[in-house]
Amino acid sequence: MLIIHNTLSGKKEEFIPFNDSNVNIYVCGITPYDEVHLGHARCYVVFDVIRRYLKYKGYNVKYVQNFTDIDDKIINRSNELKVKSSELAQKYIDDYFSQMKKLNIENADSYPRVTQKILEIIEFIKKIIDNGYAYAVEGDVYFSVRKFKDYGKLSKRNIEDLKVGNRILPGEIKNDPLDFALWKKAKDNEPSWPSPWGEGRPGWHIECSAMSLKEFSSSYLDIHGGGQDLIFPHHENEIAQSEAATGKQFVKYWIHNGFVTINKEKMSKSLGNFFTLREIFDRYDPMVVRYMLLSQHYRQPLDFTEEKLEQAKSAFERITNIIEKTENIQHNQTTLLSDSALTEQISNFNEYMDDDFNSAGALASVQTLTNILNRHYEDYIKNSNSDNKKKFVYLYKKELLKLCGILGLSVEHKIVIPTNISILVEEREQARKNKNWKLSDELRQKIKKEGFDVEDTKSGPRVHPVRD
Repeated sequence: MLIIHNTLSGKKEEFIPFNDSNVNIYVCGITPYDEVHLGHARCYVVFDVIRRYLKYKGYNVKYVQNFTDIDDKIINRSNELKVKSSELAQKYIDDYFSQMKKLNIENADSYPRVTQKILEIIEFIKKIIDNGYAYAVEGDVYFSVRKFKDYGKLSKRNIEDLKVGNRILPGEIKNDPLDFALWKKAKDNEPSWPSPWGEGRPGWHIECSAMSLKEFSSSYLDIHGGGQDLIFPHHENEIAQSEAATGKQFVKYWIHNGFVTINKEKMSKSLGNFFTLREIFDRYDPMVVRYMLLSQHYRQPLDFTEEKLEQAKSAFERITNIIEKTENIQHNQTTLLSDSALTEQISNFNEYMDDDFNSAGALASVQTLTNILNRHYEDYIKNSNSDNKKKFVYLYKKELLKLCGILGLSVEHKIVIPTNISILVEEREQARKNKNWKLSDELRQKIKKEGFDVEDTKSGPRVHPVRD
């Protein structure tokens, strides 16, 4: 049984999708006005693992993630840099894909953008107005918060408490300080689109409601996710406007990941502790960063420190080292062994992940499996490449790779060996069998000139690029 913590109810619930084995997931994407950072990495690694695990469990998953490619931040930044907002957004969308690829994050099934869905957003706003939950005034459209009786149910906030501190800003003409913009009247020197209310652009919150329901061709989502900072007001407003438009429950399970701090301080440019992924990847393997992000349960705060990165590096290298040692060991055994240690760790892994996607616990099972595989490999070497020992090594490695794959950890060194190098390695191996050591040494040097080393092991030759 898969159990998920639902922000809406504030407790763990059994996961039962609306439509049997089909799961709709929508995750709020970036506002592309700057390079992606650690906070982005944590969010998208978390939901990448959730998606992978649901697929592993047999669900048909459709995963959608948007780009907010028009927004006050983008407009202000593009004006500062004197470039088009579309050019600025595209630059950082490209950066997003570049850094996420390094983190081994699978592409979403769809990436809707606000600027490409203006007509859909306008139609959605019309529905809200027609249902009596929004009003137009002098080119702006506002949502009437007080008319939506369940407002505050996600963030557990009382509407009267929210009124305190809210005010109507200069230039706003709305009925209540709590009301929020669905459509913004055009200002000078900023992009705009025609609408029934005049030239303008969408407000921040409306895009996700309109685009998510359009992408899934339905009135519901199974899972909606994002960082905890989006619970209020963004996701609270999404619920209000979506359910006002459709009259139905918008999302069944709300999932939110915890914040990232740097040495127990909030990540901030003003504090000088703001790290882009590009900066971090200059010093650490992206898979080490991914490992560290998964070492803490997704709902808990994650404190990012040099020490934790080094710990993640050591832990990750324990896995990659045994995978590299056993990369040439193959066996025709395909079924899972009746081995209590192996089945126990697979069972533990599943139990951890079934309990609200506990990746920290799952990594503990992966490390235990790594230790057992190391022992089987040592036995295999000591027992003169025994076929029975070989079988254990092969199947343990196979299961270890499978579990790492579910967590999105790329632990195999995918080295492409050119055909001419493979031929030389085979010739050298034959020379060694014939005890022609002179020819063997000559072939090794020839291989090295081509940029590869040959390491002789009891399980056969291992080829890798020349190391500095």
